[in-house]
Amino acid sequence: MTNESDNSVLRWGGLTSIGGGLLFILVFAWVIIFAGPDPAGLAEPITRFPEIKAVRTVENGLYLAALVLWVPVYLALYRRLKGIRPAPALVGSALGTLGLGVLAAGAIPHAATSRLSDLYHAAGTTAEDQATLVLVWQGTQGIFDALLLAGLLVMATGIVLLGLAMHADPAFGKRAAWLSMLLGTAALAAGIVVLIDPKSSVAALGIFALIGFHLILGRKVYRLSKPVRRARQRSRSSR
Repeated sequence: MTNESDNSVLRWGGLTSIGGGLLFILVFAWVIIFAGPDPAGLAEPITRFPEIKAVRTVENGLYLAALVLWVPVYLALYRRLKGIRPAPALVGSALGTLGLGVLAAGAIPHAATSRLSDLYHAAGTTAEDQATLVLVWQGTQGIFDALLLAGLLVMATGIVLLGLAMHADPAFGKRAAWLSMLLGTAALAAGIVVLIDPKSSVAALGIFALIGFHLILGRKVYRLSKPVRRARQRSRSSR
């Protein structure tokens, strides 16, 4: 990759990957500080929702923005690796992008749950109606959890394949390739655990593995654009 457009893809792919990772960390901090731990009991989440509706809205918006920022790095990795390991580069990048799409589909649950909360707290809602709404809330949350799990599994598989493709590119180095495969495998293992036991909280470890991948590989991809820029600058200065 020697032309300016390829160099720009690497640069912006790396920067947006790092930005998305940092934004994801901000999401976790935001939830811990302003929302606190998840309430216990079936009815507590919908009962407490009006108190933290604004917090959840901001959280979901930041989460969606972080996912969007992660998209360019997969395009950059494919463009870099397609001439070296075309099969894993193509499938890995496609799965990574598809996984982000699945996660994005479940990124704004408050669009559905806020309506249920409004009905639950509306004047005239009977105790029987509230009990039904609690069950609907739980079912709706289950759908969004399923999207999270599916996106995690698909993305993790793509990251493992991209790590395989990186092995053939000396610019990435064995360390970055193995680290990518390790983080992808960790996220995949966490997803499989949740697939077997949906009540497990191990999914959070899988998300942290994804964040680590995008921070580390984003920095690596960005640094790959520097030698190209320096070589071009030296070429121009010698004329």
